[in-house]
Amino acid sequence: MVANGKTMSDLTRIADQTVYERAIEHFARKRIALPTFAELADPATIDAQRREQLSAVDSDAVDPLNLFRVHWYNDAARTGLAQVPAHVVLGEALTGVSAPIIVVLGDRFPMIHAHKVLPAYACLVSRLVTGRFDPSSQRALWPSTGNYCRGGVAISRTLGCRGVAILPAGMSDERFEWLERWVSEPGDIIRTPGTESNVREIYDACDALALEPGNVVLNQFSEFANYLAHYAVSGRAFDHVFDTVRAGDPALRLAAYVSATGSAGTLAAGDWLKERHGTKIVAVEALECPTMLYNGFGEHNIQGIGDKHVPFVQNVTNSDAAVAVSDHATDQLFVLFNDPAGHALLRAHGVGEDTLAALPHFGLSSICNIVASIKLAKTLGLGSGDAVLTVATDGAELYTSEKPKAVAKHFNGHFDGTHAAEAFGRHLAGASTEHVLLTGPVERNRIFNLGFFTWVEQRGVTLDDFEARRDQSFWRGLHGLLPKWDEMIVAFNRRTGVA
Repeated sequence: MVANGKTMSDLTRIADQTVYERAIEHFARKRIALPTFAELADPATIDAQRREQLSAVDSDAVDPLNLFRVHWYNDAARTGLAQVPAHVVLGEALTGVSAPIIVVLGDRFPMIHAHKVLPAYACLVSRLVTGRFDPSSQRALWPSTGNYCRGGVAISRTLGCRGVAILPAGMSDERFEWLERWVSEPGDIIRTPGTESNVREIYDACDALALEPGNVVLNQFSEFANYLAHYAVSGRAFDHVFDTVRAGDPALRLAAYVSATGSAGTLAAGDWLKERHGTKIVAVEALECPTMLYNGFGEHNIQGIGDKHVPFVQNVTNSDAAVAVSDHATDQLFVLFNDPAGHALLRAHGVGEDTLAALPHFGLSSICNIVASIKLAKTLGLGSGDAVLTVATDGAELYTSEKPKAVAKHFNGHFDGTHAAEAFGRHLAGASTEHVLLTGPVERNRIFNLGFFTWVEQRGVTLDDFEARRDQSFWRGLHGLLPKWDEMIVAFNRRTGVA
């Protein structure tokens, strides 16, 4: 059993031959080829001619070739391949801990400057090649708190079909400005009540839209393609980053992988890393909405980590810790990282120019991941031989409008060197070990059980399908889907004649 009564074979066979044939005709007419997951995991294997063609394509254009850039190996110009995914190693001068914190940068992805375009592609392509989505007539609905719906709209438009973004009205202005440029029609942006924590309202909007037969919901919180793309594509990339860093210190071990929950897709890379390094997996949430830690609820501004529930694709029983970070920390550090007074303060503390140059790559959820990594390193007493790896899911450019709001809210409308020192001392040097829960069987099962109320009581998942996810054999069983989907992608491309 995989989920909702479907077996592995159900998800790797043609569900509707008529729909499948229409998709073949659509892609043949538009001359669109689909990359395999294996190619996205190792883009050096992409056909040399196609890579040469890519060099002339704008990475932010509506061009099907950009599908072959949906990976972690884009170079700084976002036109060619980097040998290693972009990353920065944060040292003690910034973090206050001797354990190196490795941050993989997600803003080199095409079209949306965020890694969420990867799970969006995974969720749609797995339906296309199995006859479960008709690009010629159906609309793809993308429920999100920001970046996933942007990724979905980008993938939809690139594939020549319509995508609908469903996201809270309180998200950053930059998200909506991007969407307004990319959607086919203004009505394809659905603003739901609330902000980051209002995921239930997104689901309700999807339920209403799904009543129309031409609409298909691609729910990142329950689509296992989200989990699998990050397990195989992101996990492999992060492993490569760690191997590169370790080359300079062979004794270095990968002690922990830290990621905010969000839809829990990015957390799946931790399963890959744990298999290879015994790495601890750490799930992060907002202190203002501490669902995992305290069964709590609330509102916060760490955009990109929607909460108040446990995602269906979150492998809860494989996690080792849960950490909560306050949006006071992320708001204030965002200002610190993007203001001249902040940079002057950091230089005075010995932070190098390479690190300062990397700070624009950190959006709000990225800063959350960094603070959580610091808190975990302090809790576990990690030293210079213990690396922590985390992710900068997007960059500061998506939150420019948030800076004046944070200055007004936290610094009375003015930010100077004194405020910089206070923010640095409180949230970096003074980051505490409060709100860190090391999870054993009891804690894991408690957090797992919280998902019952969303998925069984509200979303109609059967109890058997819900419970199956408690066992690690379930998650290992999913891994066999990817090579089968790749075979189907190859066959699909052959049928369209665009292989």
